[in-house]
Amino acid sequence: MTTQRNALVTGANKGIGFETARRLAAMGFKVWLGARDAGRGETAVEALRDEGLDVEWLALDVASDESVAAAAKAVAARASGLDVLVNNAGIAPGYVDALGPDGRYGRPPSREDIADVKATYDVNVFGPVRVAQAFLPLLLASPAARMVMVSSYLGSLARAAGNTQSPNVMGYGSSKTALNAITLAFARELAPRGILVNAAAPGYTATDLNAQRGGRTVQQAAEVIVRLATLEAGGPTGGYFDENGPLPW
Repeated sequence: MTTQRNALVTGANKGIGFETARRLAAMGFKVWLGARDAGRGETAVEALRDEGLDVEWLALDVASDESVAAAAKAVAARASGLDVLVNNAGIAPGYVDALGPDGRYGRPPSREDIADVKATYDVNVFGPVRVAQAFLPLLLASPAARMVMVSSYLGSLARAAGNTQSPNVMGYGSSKTALNAITLAFARELAPRGILVNAAAPGYTATDLNAQRGGRTVQQAAEVIVRLATLEAGGPTGGYFDENGPLPW
């Protein structure tokens, strides 16, 4: 008799999160599709159920302590453990408005709105911490849980320092740098418990975050996330990867 594997993907009603949920469900996971909005969440779930996949909407606003706590309680009432947690939810307020006609980002750090930076950190940095802490008992109940933080190439300090052509997006980029540090911190704590924690850079993907201007598909982007979410025992932990291998911090 096999025990059903459970996965949670945050921010999964569209884009990379939706494709990640689809891929994990197709591999046999029951996927909890985390989304703030009931209408969009249920619509996404129905689309995946139409493909014969076991997916359920989970009301989850990663910027709300109360919402995250309620979501963890809801999953705990239905599942004995959580095998995969993908912290995918992310925002970049003001990013699309700052894109020029050539698609390049045109707002320097000196003109970024502090309120936007705070909102970005609340979702992109504090959100994954909230979710990881709230769902940790369920992850520890799994024999070999995996946690994936969806980062970005813009989170790499080494790449930013060596490439003046890369977008200088202070709020979003630094939030992903912070997320990389959080990835390493959780990996160090949880390695003795058998939980592998890694950060994934899906690349510049066509999503609503960038007004669909990215050059990669969500199918390509989900590849590294799913790979890290399904690592075999003995796989890497505390790393930062794209589909081709390790990235410089």
